[in-house]
Amino acid sequence: MNVNKAVAMRTCQLLNEKHMTQYRLEQNSGISHSRLGCILKEKNKTVTLSTVMLIAQGFNISLIEFLNSPFFDMDKLEIE
Repeated sequence: MNVNKAVAMRTCQLLNEKHMTQYRLEQNSGISHSRLGCILKEKNKTVTLSTVMLIAQGFNISLIEFLNSPFFDMDKLEIE
């Protein structure tokens, strides 16, 4: 799995866990609807660290909490 897919999957997981809509995450994070949509649909070739930080902020969690997931297991993650 590549980093972009891991970010998308972790974001979807947290949306479900926190019973949050994509719209609410967009409002909380300041990320536009089209930008977050591209991330969730894995249309972006790269997701920047600053974007991941905004997503974490939108969930009201730290970056470390966001990345603390099996999706980011270095043994399974393809870094391009």
